[in-house]
Amino acid sequence: MFVPCAEPVPELSGCTLLMPAVSVGNVGQLAIDLIISTLNMSKVGYFYTDCLVPMVGNNPYATTAELSINAEVYSLPSRKLVVLQLRSIFIKYKSKPFCEKLLSWVKSSNCARVIVLSSSSYHCNDLQLCSSPFRFLLTPSMPKNVQNKIKSLNWKEMEKSQCIPGIEDSEFCVHIPGGGITKVLYKESSSREIPMMVLLKFISEGDNIPDALSLVEYLNEWLQIIKPSVNDSTLSALPWKIPSSWKLLFGSGLPLALF
Repeated sequence: MFVPCAEPVPELSGCTLLMPAVSVGNVGQLAIDLIISTLNMSKVGYFYTDCLVPMVGNNPYATTAELSINAEVYSLPSRKLVVLQLRSIFIKYKSKPFCEKLLSWVKSSNCARVIVLSSSSYHCNDLQLCSSPFRFLLTPSMPKNVQNKIKSLNWKEMEKSQCIPGIEDSEFCVHIPGGGITKVLYKESSSREIPMMVLLKFISEGDNIPDALSLVEYLNEWLQIIKPSVNDSTLSALPWKIPSSWKLLFGSGLPLALF
């Protein structure tokens, strides 16, 4: 259930909702962090749920002296953009109820579309290993103009594989190993006729900051969240703003007293 920070309740009708899947390497969450930080988005509420492990911490973007919790909603009305950031894992057996509640909120809010940023483990076939590490999925209700735009970008759709490997007459379905709630969100959105795109990257766990940066730059080809500078053709990457909290992603370092 969405709980606004203040009155009036923000208008979400016609907005694009961006959210992560809690997946391998936390790439989706890191990518969402970059978008919130770069666009300096304002927190407008939180998603109250008993499906996520409770947590509380300091503001990860250091913009105000306030606490943050496990599921918060940010908004940028001028761009018709809304972001849901998830910061903890799901309680066992509660990931599907969360997806159902979330999509009910999306439906009642009349959001124009949902974009899920995710990642998948490198359980790839030879073709996938030799091609782009990015894949997308679109629900059937995604508007035709979006489908045409994605085709014009030459993005690769997530391939289907046998539901039961080794059985020749087995049906084909989408496998997203390590993708968390990605597949559930996609299937539920398809059945509820919610326009959704899943954008994911094949990754290995470790320092996944480069994966998050490449994922948002890939998304930026379509959404144009930020535009490259026309004054400096030597720039190899877009100017994403790194959140201050990322300094502590790997702890605070070894104490000098050890040496």
